Amino acid sequence: MIPSLPRSPLTRYAMATYVAAFLLFLFLPLAVVVVFAFNDANYPAPPWRGFTLDWFAGSGAKGRIGLFADAPLMKRVVTSVFVAFWVTLLSVVVGTANAFVLERVAFRGKSVVSLMMLAPLVIPGVILGISVLAFASRLAQLADDVWALDLDFLRPGLPLVVAGQFSYIVSIATLTIAARLKRFDSTLEEAAYNLGASRAAALWTVTLPYLKPALIGAAAISFLMSFENFNTTLMLVGSDPPLTIMMYGRMREGASPVLNAVSLFLMVASALIALALLRRK
Repeated sequence: MIPSLPRSPLTRYAMATYVAAFLLFLFLPLAVVVVFAFNDANYPAPPWRGFTLDWFAGSGAKGRIGLFADAPLMKRVVTSVFVAFWVTLLSVVVGTANAFVLERVAFRGKSVVSLMMLAPLVIPGVILGISVLAFASRLAQLADDVWALDLDFLRPGLPLVVAGQFSYIVSIATLTIAARLKRFDSTLEEAAYNLGASRAAALWTVTLPYLKPALIGAAAISFLMSFENFNTTLMLVGSDPPLTIMMYGRMREGASPVLNAVSLFLMVASALIALALLRRK
């Protein structure tokens, strides 16, 4: 639809109704989670029993342990941050290298390599998790049988969680950085070479500063996707589960408003990260 063309009142009302319904569908469940994180009841459901902060700061006096007083829950938040940090670091570094390979290097079979780099995006997370687990377990078993080596990092645990999440998040980082690199004016690097700069100096002072917005964006996306990942993590987790797996386990035992508090905490943290990125020039 061309915005400059006149539209009938019916068309305008229909468009406004559609947009409102779509936004309501997106944000109503989030609003319900936010509201019942403050409900003075032992279950996260109607009716409204009054306002309380017990699910955030409760110390167990009323039989309620709030989010910030729940040591196991906060420990899982730290675990998720730890996993997301390493996934982000690996994804940005390897994604940058992939972007340079795709945009700067010409070789036979480049289109096939590009397709293979992006293939994890269309593979379900559960399948990725099972594949990584099966491959790592076979390697660990082979090392144990042939060399009598006990490679614990190939068993279910945080190293395998990092590897599983990295296997597809790196594809998103690659796309983000490659899109920025594609628009880079290579004559800037040539000018740096003419002025006596080495390849490393030109990369550090010319190319990477130009890629900085893409690098920051790829890092933010990688961190958030790793932090909230569930499907792949579930297949690879060991005795030290991240936050999403712990929340799933508690939901199976019985829903609690403290999970609403956790959800609100994560929503606020994600919104602050997004706002911080938007405010950057």
